[in-house]
Formats: sequence, structure tokens, C-alpha cells
Amino acid sequence: MPRRKLLRKVLSPPRVKGFTPLGEESHGAPVLMGFEEYEAIRLCDFDGYHQAEAARIMNVSRPTFARIYDEARRKVAQSFVTAAPLIFEGGRIYYDSEWYRCEKCRCRFNHLEKAEGPSRCALCGSGEIVPVKEAVRQEKPGHRCICRACGAVKEVLHGMPCNQVVCEECGSRMIRKGVRAGWN
Repeated sequence: MPRRKLLRKVLSPPRVKGFTPLGEESHGAPVLMGFEEYEAIRLCDFDGYHQAEAARIMNVSRPTFARIYDEARRKVAQSFVTAAPLIFEGGRIYYDSEWYRCEKCRCRFNHLEKAEGPSRCALCGSGEIVPVKEAVRQEKPGHRCICRACGAVKEVLHGMPCNQVVCEECGSRMIRKGVRAGWN
């Protein structure tokens, strides 16, 4: 069974929902491009980053970035050749923006406007919102992560996945303590 894809960081989402060809009516189904594919095209072809730099920005490995980038370019070519609309949607992503937590329903959400914070909770509509950085200071550690390579243990806050934590001793990714046999 393949492992679940990690979230890919997107610095800025597309400003439009997609593109449609001019002239003839489109005869094909729309080509769907994920936000991470859009971000790969933006970083390499628009901003001029090399793939290794762009991979670091998106928080993925260089080979993973190459696969995302190749798929994005294939979809653009498919849209051009078949005169099909190109639509941006979805993907396993997160935005590089400030995160907030609602004190009423405890949901966490991010807000794309960096200059001003949200006025209401994205889920329940409450006005009791605090930046996660402040909320995290008030929380107690939620669970322990352990390094597969060296066995170092680190306490992390509730809600932070261990596979996103890097070991301070050896630089490897950590796993949740007690998940695998022998790590209790």
C-alpha cells in the first residue's frame, strides 16, 4: 500500500480559476491542474528558480518536484493542443500564510491576506480568533515523537504530525512514539 502524500507548500494561489481557448469551441473535457502543479510552473518558468531551489520552497524532494513539474507541463501542452480549457483546482497543499485558531470550535485555518487577519472563524463564524503562534504557547505538549535513526525523543504540541518534525540530533524525520512495535 503506498504511503499518503505529504502536503505541498504553495506560496501564492492562482489569481484566476483557469483559462479557456479563444476561437473554436472546445471539443475536449477540461484539463484539471492542481495548485501544486501551478506552483511548480510558477516557480520554475515564471520566477526562474532551478528545480532544487523550487523543491526546497515547496517543501518536497527534488525528484518529487520533477514529477509534479513534468505533469504540469504535460497538462499545459494537452490544453494547448486539444483546445481544452485549463482549470486550477485542489491538491494536497497548504499556503504559506499565518494560521489562526478559533477559541470556540477549536478549528485551525489559514488566511491568505498577510496584511490583515480574519475577522471571523472559517467554520463557525465566531469572532474569538487567535493566531496559532499565541495559542500554541498556551497548550501543553500533546504527544511524543521518536527518531527512527538515532532513537531521540521529542515532545511536540497536539496537532503537529511527527512526520513533519525533524530530529535535532541527526536530521531524520521522526515518527509517533508507540506507533510501531518496539518503539514503546
